[in-house]
Amino acid sequence: MTRLVIVDDDAMVRTGLRLILGGEPDFDIVGEAEDGLRAMDVIRDLRPDVVLLDIRMPNQDGLTTTELLRAQPGPPRILVLTTFDADDMVLRALRLGADGFLLKDTPPPRMIEAVRAVATGEPVLSPSVARQVIAAATGGPGPALPQAREELGRLTERELEVAVEVAHGRSNAEIAERLYMSVATVKANITRIFAKLGTDNRVQVAMKVRDAGLL
Repeated sequence: MTRLVIVDDDAMVRTGLRLILGGEPDFDIVGEAEDGLRAMDVIRDLRPDVVLLDIRMPNQDGLTTTELLRAQPGPPRILVLTTFDADDMVLRALRLGADGFLLKDTPPPRMIEAVRAVATGEPVLSPSVARQVIAAATGGPGPALPQAREELGRLTERELEVAVEVAHGRSNAEIAERLYMSVATVKANITRIFAKLGTDNRVQVAMKVRDAGLL
């Protein structure tokens, strides 16, 4: 059973998410909060597996909340929700270690699938904006940094190939087709890449590839 907490200042959004997710047999919505300050107390008390977190809220926004949660031992998975597909705050949240983000108008089946994926450690980006987010994060080629090159040196040749494809914003299916791998093998490679680089999501991998001068 995956324990969920919903954090959004709009009561209608919280109700909608409860209706979408609450009927799934493997989800248990254990709590909700209307802003980041209240969320910290709720999450501390209830210890959810996944937090669905609005990015724009009064008192304490999702960005600050993400940073504070990631600084704690054993933090929950964080799935950021946003209304806008080019929201700079979303990009900053991903840099801070959020596990992914979805648009609030994501169809219910995709929303359910995304929560399940995040709960198992698989990062999620809305397909419609994944490339935009990664492009904004990398910002084009820059000077190669020795530290980034050293970190990428921990990867096998195949893992490095996958990391570069991730940095170009390609999906697991696209990477599998380009590198003649199964999707399951791509996922396994990405899991190892995250572990070796100490990253939490695809945006952070893309930034390291950029910093190493490989884009």
